[in-house]
Amino acid sequence: MAKATILFAEDDTLLRNIYTKKFTMAGYDVRPAADGEEAIQLLSQLNPDLLVLDISMPKVDGFQVLERFPKEQRKYPVVMLTNFDLEEYRKRGKELGADDFFVKKDMTIRSLLEMVERLLAERKQQK
Repeated sequence: MAKATILFAEDDTLLRNIYTKKFTMAGYDVRPAADGEEAIQLLSQLNPDLLVLDISMPKVDGFQVLERFPKEQRKYPVVMLTNFDLEEYRKRGKELGADDFFVKKDMTIRSLLEMVERLLAERKQQK
């Protein structure tokens, strides 16, 4: 079975490296992006199985990335990450088609991995 490809768009170098290491060890093909602009470039080149997208990034934020790739045009689920547990962020993310939302301070790598696995399983069932 082919490994699922996950694009992680996260401007925090430490977190990006941790995500890459942990998800690679879990058997995923991980493509890291350091900002929204890089995420847009990668999304234009590949069709990931899942996108993990930080909201607050330099150059282009996570909301702008989703605006460039509307839900109707995407075949992959999106998990939005943020440092701020704001209802307006959740609402905006849902409007743009985010499938789930995770506040970093409440997050463990294991819980993020479980969320990703659940979303990938749901996607597979829909096919």
